[in-house]
Amino acid sequence: MTAAPTANRLFVFGLGFSAQALARRLRAQGWRVAGTCRSEAKAAALARAGIEVFLFDRGRKLQDAGGALAGTTHLLSSVPPDEAGDPVLDHHDRDLAVLKGLAWSGYLSTTGVYGDRKGGWVSESSPLRARSLRATRRVAAESRWFDLHTHHTQPVHIFRLAGIYGPGRSALDQVRAGTARRIVKPDQVFSRIHVDDLAAVLAASMARPDSGRIYNVCDDEAAAPQDVIAFACELLGVAPPPEIPYEQAASEMSEMARSFYAENKRVANWRIKEELGVRLAYPDYRAGLRALLAAG
Repeated sequence: MTAAPTANRLFVFGLGFSAQALARRLRAQGWRVAGTCRSEAKAAALARAGIEVFLFDRGRKLQDAGGALAGTTHLLSSVPPDEAGDPVLDHHDRDLAVLKGLAWSGYLSTTGVYGDRKGGWVSESSPLRARSLRATRRVAAESRWFDLHTHHTQPVHIFRLAGIYGPGRSALDQVRAGTARRIVKPDQVFSRIHVDDLAAVLAASMARPDSGRIYNVCDDEAAAPQDVIAFACELLGVAPPPEIPYEQAASEMSEMARSFYAENKRVANWRIKEELGVRLAYPDYRAGLRALLAAG
């Protein structure tokens, strides 16, 4: 049963995997949801799900930004920066600076901004040591979003995300598709977050706005990638693929994949728990994968 409509309206720049998880959660509570995508086909599918959709990308700004954003109480951007900067702010920073009635806004960044810590821990107060071009762009984008807070008093929050997984995008799907590889780099770990827990963190922040705050969004256990694949194989009852040394696999990897393996850190998540009261439904990859398997 759908909840009664509320006065809340979420507008999302970039209705992708993560943002749609949040949209489903809020629509079930009676929120109005609007946002952007890049293609007519996806716009039609989102509209069928009850979302008001506008086309937007680097080469196509909102045709009527004032009309599209009117009535927005909460705003989220999941659009990554490109070589020219942040497309949302390049086109619409002035529109966002003067947007009235905004109770909360969030920008989805990445834990990549911390760079490599050789397996050490980072928290939201750790200095930024971005190494990759992608992460360097994120640091610049974060700064520009914070400008909306410091110069225009808009309620901006930054979320630094670990690797996101969920239905259709997990180690289980890789194993089923025959694309899973167990690449081993000694002592290498990655942090992760189930997409539903990510949505829960965003919703918790909306309920407790603290403008200018930064949150790491990850589960409780940074883990070696080969262990995640092995566990997925165990759940599916299949033999795991052979281990491959990173040095052997690197030559066949994409530049992006190599950049992930160039950074090794453990990400602290105490702030989302202590300040936002979040209790993770999937505190580690084992809980997340078991739930995904049970859900089919």
